[in-house]
Amino acid sequence: MGHRVCPWWLGWFLISPLRRFAHDPERIVGPFLRPGMVAVDFGCGMGHFSLPMARMAGRSGRVVCVDAQEKMLAGLRRRAAKAGLAERIELRGVTAEETGLSDLTGRVDFVLLMFVVHEVPDRGRLFRDLVAALAPGGRLLLAEPVFHVREKAFAETVAAAEKAGLTVLDRPAVRRARAVLLGADVA
Repeated sequence: MGHRVCPWWLGWFLISPLRRFAHDPERIVGPFLRPGMVAVDFGCGMGHFSLPMARMAGRSGRVVCVDAQEKMLAGLRRRAAKAGLAERIELRGVTAEETGLSDLTGRVDFVLLMFVVHEVPDRGRLFRDLVAALAPGGRLLLAEPVFHVREKAFAETVAAAEKAGLTVLDRPAVRRARAVLLGADVA
C-alpha cells in the first residue's frame, strides 16, 4: 500500500454531484448518524460526506473534519459557509505525526474513513487514536476503493483495526468499495 496523498485538485472531482450516484452520503452514513451526535470525517477532502453529515447531526451535533491538505479544508470551509453549516463543522489539519484527535477521547459517536486509510503512513496509530476517541456504542465505517486497494491489502487494514481493539460488526455494501462497520465496545 502506498502512502501518497490524493492531490488537492482532485477534491473538485470528489465533490461532483455525479458522485452521489455511487456514493450517496445519506444512504452510506445515514443508518449510523443521528441528530446530536459527534462525528469525525477523517480524510474529509472538500466535504462530499461532511456537509450531509452536518445536516444529519443537526444543530446539536458536530462533525469534526480532518484532512492533511489545507487546500481541501479551505474548500470545505467555503462550502460549509455557503450551505449555512459552518457552525456544525470543525476543521482540523493532520500531519504524519499527529491525527488531531487527542482531545476527543470518549466523545465520538461515529467515524467515517472513506477512501483514506491507504494514504495513512501509520494505520495502527490512526486506529488506536480512533478507538480512544469513540464513545461507548460508537461506530466506525471504513471503506477503501476496490480499484486501488486489493483484497489482501484491505484484509491487512481490517487486521490493523482489530489489533487496535475494533471488532467487525457488519460488511455494508458500498459501491466500488470494500467496506466494514467496526465497533470498539463489542466482546
